Amino acid sequence: MDEDFLEFIEGDPAVAPAAAATAREPWRILVVDDDPDVHESTAFGLRGLDIEGRALHLIHAHSAADALDVLRREPDIAVVLLDVVMETDNAGLATISAIRGELGLLNMRIILRTGQPGQAPEMDTIRRYDINDYKTKSELTRTKLYTTLTTAIRSYDQLARMDASRQGLEKIVTASNQFIAESGLQTFAEGVITQMAGLVGIAPEGLVCASDTLAAPDAPPRYVVIAAAGQLAHLMQRGIAEIEDPYIVASLTQCLSERRNLQTAHSVTLFFQGRDSGKGGNFAAFVYSAAALRPVDMHLMQVFCTNIALCAANVGLVNRLRGHAFVDQMLGLPNRTALVQCIDDTLRSSDGVARALGLMDVDQFAETNDMFGHVYGDLLLAAIARRLADLHAGDCLLARVAGDTFALFGDAAWVNPDVLRAVFEQPFEIEGVQRPVSICMGFAYCDASSTSGLDLLKNTSIALKRAKEAGQGRSAYYSAEVGVATRERTRLLHGLQHAFDQQHLFLVYQPQLSLRTGLPMGVEVLLRWRTEDGRFVPPDHFIPVAEQSGLIVAIGAWVLRTALQAQSQLRAQGITHIRLAVNVSSVQLAQPQFLAMLDDALGHSGVPPSCLELEITESVAVMGMERVASLLHEIKSRGIAVAIDDFGTGFSSLSYLDRLPADRLKIDRAFVNSMDSGRSGARIAEMIVPLGHQLGMLVLAEGVETEAQAALLRGMGCDEAQGYLYAKPMPLEQLLPWLAQRLGGGV
Repeated sequence: MDEDFLEFIEGDPAVAPAAAATAREPWRILVVDDDPDVHESTAFGLRGLDIEGRALHLIHAHSAADALDVLRREPDIAVVLLDVVMETDNAGLATISAIRGELGLLNMRIILRTGQPGQAPEMDTIRRYDINDYKTKSELTRTKLYTTLTTAIRSYDQLARMDASRQGLEKIVTASNQFIAESGLQTFAEGVITQMAGLVGIAPEGLVCASDTLAAPDAPPRYVVIAAAGQLAHLMQRGIAEIEDPYIVASLTQCLSERRNLQTAHSVTLFFQGRDSGKGGNFAAFVYSAAALRPVDMHLMQVFCTNIALCAANVGLVNRLRGHAFVDQMLGLPNRTALVQCIDDTLRSSDGVARALGLMDVDQFAETNDMFGHVYGDLLLAAIARRLADLHAGDCLLARVAGDTFALFGDAAWVNPDVLRAVFEQPFEIEGVQRPVSICMGFAYCDASSTSGLDLLKNTSIALKRAKEAGQGRSAYYSAEVGVATRERTRLLHGLQHAFDQQHLFLVYQPQLSLRTGLPMGVEVLLRWRTEDGRFVPPDHFIPVAEQSGLIVAIGAWVLRTALQAQSQLRAQGITHIRLAVNVSSVQLAQPQFLAMLDDALGHSGVPPSCLELEITESVAVMGMERVASLLHEIKSRGIAVAIDDFGTGFSSLSYLDRLPADRLKIDRAFVNSMDSGRSGARIAEMIVPLGHQLGMLVLAEGVETEAQAALLRGMGCDEAQGYLYAKPMPLEQLLPWLAQRLGGGV
């Protein structure tokens, strides 16, 4: 063995130590042998040598167990020189199995050495175990040992770089899934840094990229880290002065300020000019490397820095878009989306605090805008937002969820009517004028029944709607009963839409007769809904739902067309003097295309306009007097009659009634029913009849059910009547024979 090692040091490879080898971490080589002389001879034979510009550092273990302990503590070992026979004949082979299997060190190169060549079959050993080389100690002279280690280290270096590149690629792929966030950019940059460091052959901490930005044309540039990895990854998008290594800071600063590459004994700093250097955007890449970078590596660095900068710009754009998505642009408050997200986050991490959501809607804000202009309205909203923000309601979130609707979400001790109404007690000063403001408020508790932010917002909106229905300055809380009623209305709306689509709605007709002659003068068209199971839904249930949803526009157009077709059939049977009374909602009248729809329906039916009467209610007053009067004059100019239905139950004044160009005034059934019952309201009918005549209208009484009522109406001078006393509403196929009988068999 002594002779072997005397032979071991023969020969002197023509390899000079690299002067700058200390600038990079040495290759770590583990020598495992139970013979102390082998350790000493190996160290002597490798003394003063370096491989690929890096020194060699030997670590010694004298048994298989010692070797595994070392590898558990220090896994970054490039090569293991492993003896086959130590405490047992197969200790070396067992160690190989543990290294590859238990420790999972697959990149590490293993050179198996033995002083007894016949101890194990060489071919079989290499086939069965993951061994990278197999040598006898006698053949490892100084030159051959150096050659063997060089080959092993180069292989290890390539595998390590490939592994680093793979890890970097995994980071890039991961980042692509979350790139809309700042963390996505950081992961992306860290991944590319890891890849680039692997290509250059340094630790990720040895590569830092920075860029210069100009806050203003005359301002000094600011140098910002745009990519870093490892222990420096947290510095992304921060000033380079925060880097703890002053050498890196000085190198990047000098490179960017002097706009040139720097080469020192321990590093390279590359300068890359941006697309518009006048506005900043130049790049610098600092690399801890004693050797000059290859041109291809420098080109990769430039491509990398450019792409990182572009990615940072894209992230900035995405952040601005997120700002638009979550922030109200006029007031700078969180918007509806941000509010819902905040509630969802709170529901996922409940801390037992009783929370509530409140919605505040400014009364008559639309009218304020119309009267004073949108600039004034914006100033008012901004003043309200400032006062609400000054409430300092703990950690409550203030948001703007609609034009003039604000939300406050948080501790129920702050989110309640008493606290919020106090905010509006004092008037707001807008353009030097004190303006009182009243609000309607809706509230809902965030409790166990709250499943999401959208559900809580919907419940609060229901409460707000109930408050507004009660009048200005009112407030209401959401309750389970309110929810049930609202869901029932929603269910009713869906059912009504389905019934309309499937043609389950139909018309019936109730005759209107002259109180003087008893002859039919007209018929009122009434809408009915029968469900698929044969059940009738009362009109006073579904008509309001149709009006509030806007569905009444489509339904009303269908009613008019269908009624005019029925009128055509009456005229075909020789009944030409019966007028057709069709109810028209104020929602329909408010549609800009109402007159065009009316003309189209008449044109397709061929029915003379004089055979049609449109019944309106006093609710059309909400459209404004001028608009209503103008529209009714347009209708009258076509020869169509107009009747005012349910008179006396609304809120219009007599002066309003006097300005409407109507032909007929209908007494509501409630007043007719009170005529012979002694109830209050009996005298109303007595006043309506002469009032209608004084205004030049005929008067028709609805809901006449007894001869006594008919006699009283006749005595008052009432012109016409309809009700169960004469006929119930009936389908068209029953109406034809009924009219024939009343008209003396003319059909």
